[in-house]
Amino acid sequence: MMTVSKNNMTIKVTPPAKGLFDLMIFARHADSQDPYNWVCSYQIQCLEPRNGEKLPENPFHFWGFHQKVRDFGIKESSHKGELLIAPEGTLLLTLQTSRPLLATYDLINKDLDAALSKKCLAAQAEEEKLSCHVLCPFQGYYRLSVFVKDLEGSTFRNAANFLIRCLRPINQNKLFPSGLSMHCGSGISSNGHGLSNPSHSSPIINTKLGKCNITFHTPTDVEVTASLSKDKVMNTKYPLERYVLVTHLRTKVSMCVVLPESGVYKVGLFGRSKDHKDFAHICDYVICCFSDPSWPPFPRVYSLWRRGCVLLEPRTGVLQEQSWVRFRIKVPKACQAVVLGQEKTVLQQSPNMVWEGDVFTGAAGTQVKLAAKFSQHCSSLEVILAFEVGGGSPASLGCSG
Repeated sequence: MMTVSKNNMTIKVTPPAKGLFDLMIFARHADSQDPYNWVCSYQIQCLEPRNGEKLPENPFHFWGFHQKVRDFGIKESSHKGELLIAPEGTLLLTLQTSRPLLATYDLINKDLDAALSKKCLAAQAEEEKLSCHVLCPFQGYYRLSVFVKDLEGSTFRNAANFLIRCLRPINQNKLFPSGLSMHCGSGISSNGHGLSNPSHSSPIINTKLGKCNITFHTPTDVEVTASLSKDKVMNTKYPLERYVLVTHLRTKVSMCVVLPESGVYKVGLFGRSKDHKDFAHICDYVICCFSDPSWPPFPRVYSLWRRGCVLLEPRTGVLQEQSWVRFRIKVPKACQAVVLGQEKTVLQQSPNMVWEGDVFTGAAGTQVKLAAKFSQHCSSLEVILAFEVGGGSPASLGCSG
């Protein structure tokens, strides 16, 4: 196990059996691409071999940091040395950087395949810091390799290889969701899209209630949308997109998330400015809830749900049958707002620009739609939100607060 710094090198040797061994050392200039030259040899006599688990394969030869790691832009690490201990199967590695960097990570273990390995890592890239949350699903040794590049760089370079020893593995049901990007949580990517003042800077959100609200400050010309996904959905009646409600205020965007069941979810944030037709990925969040949430979904959202639209009541997309429900909503530039269900209800606008009124839901299975008219000269109504009417008591329908 070789570690190399700027001016010295250390080699730790664990002979595999009793006997006499030759250790040959080869070297070359740090900036050279020439072949390595043999410089010296040692004889090692092993009187009694140490029985232990073999180290993971390391094609990069060195452990710890690259000897030119400062040239790569890394100043210091949260962990000293090449061996990191994960006593409960979790580890947070942070690297302070002298300039903005992007990073990718490889986690290698003899029992870990490539697909499962990706679910063990959540990476965050900030202006002066790189972070990697590591989960270890098996006991034993792992290699965590770190690769970095400048924002405009073309290739990632191996900057460090850490040996992780996991004493007690984490439950595989608690691994991260598939498909996380290198931009988890707030950081370089969210800043680059104009998002600031995040409510959650860390990429991992733990909730016992099964709901959370992620907010950013945004420029007026930036539109944000969000997706919710989970690797294994057990018994959810509605699509997961219904469990996220994005609300754009004047200088702020809010992503309200409620969870239909326990587990680990990915929230993907996407944004576009006025100059772009397509949404671009911004960052991902991981939401973990291991209680037993069963929140109902939000109403179905249509394209006219835009900046300034705010749903105040009801906050759930499933309404109780044969009951009166108070509707309160802000719809900028609307000259009329109505609720279309068993019958048509015209909402009234209050002095604080909130459209409100009491609506009778009707029978179970009915769909209730909120619609608006945006011109006095046009008779057509545009649907903004759609609600389902379900059977059962309010307790069984849940409440999304």
